[in-house]
Amino acid sequence: MSSFKIAIASGKGGVGKTTISVLLYHQLQKTMNETISLVDCDVEEPNSRIFFPASTQTNKEVAYQEIPMIDTTLCSFCRKCVNVCEFNAIMMVSALEHAEVNESLCHSCGACEYVCDRQALGTKRVAIGEMSQHNTSTGVLYEGRLEIGSVMQTRLIGMLKEWGATDHLTIYDAPPGTSCSVVETLDEMDYVILVAEETSFGLHDLKLIVRLVKALQLPFGVLINKAGLGTTPLKAYLEQEHIELLGEVPHNLEFAKASAQADIFSNIPWSIQTSLERVTQKIKHKRVEL
Repeated sequence: MSSFKIAIASGKGGVGKTTISVLLYHQLQKTMNETISLVDCDVEEPNSRIFFPASTQTNKEVAYQEIPMIDTTLCSFCRKCVNVCEFNAIMMVSALEHAEVNESLCHSCGACEYVCDRQALGTKRVAIGEMSQHNTSTGVLYEGRLEIGSVMQTRLIGMLKEWGATDHLTIYDAPPGTSCSVVETLDEMDYVILVAEETSFGLHDLKLIVRLVKALQLPFGVLINKAGLGTTPLKAYLEQEHIELLGEVPHNLEFAKASAQADIFSNIPWSIQTSLERVTQKIKHKRVEL
């Protein structure tokens, strides 16, 4: 089978996006004759691996960013690099012959090196996080973990997606919300599953991420988690906007308690298992259609 990339996203945190990602990862592996991968793109707070305490790490790599360094013995302090930098990452005081690059603002675009005609800029490698690969009872899991203090979330996510690229079905657990990190995760996805809950905040934030996915022109559907717990007219919104409802995972207090203990595979309630089976069948059909 060819590769198929599915992102699991949500407009807000706390709707059960990671739980759904892990459950679908588990369910798909049980029903498909191929290795399924899960990529945890929530690099600021990766937690998919919590559900696989017996997982074993098989590979690890530090992610680096190339940061320009200004050699003030070669620099003429002409300010070309300052003017070309879109991120205001270069600070220069010509009168004092001082110049430096702010690592937290630099995006390593290379524009400053390009405009410098005195070859006064070199580079240094700065660690922005790490990427790790793990074998789980289900399949393969890739995780990105951002260095504390770094603001290079999107860069690390892009590197993680490339590092964990496969030729089979892969689920990408996206960060919550609609930030740049989410946009980076959704880039080049074949299909997007939006996890929502029937609460006022859930409906409000679902509308935000629906607008985002439509702007990115990606095929998508909505999965309601903790169904029956809220009272907002979420289904009416989906019907009004002609958005496909992939399924509903019913609220179950005992399962929620098990999930809080990272023990969700040993005793999945029949109602939830049935819902997951229906969703995985739809995913298989989507793969064939696309």
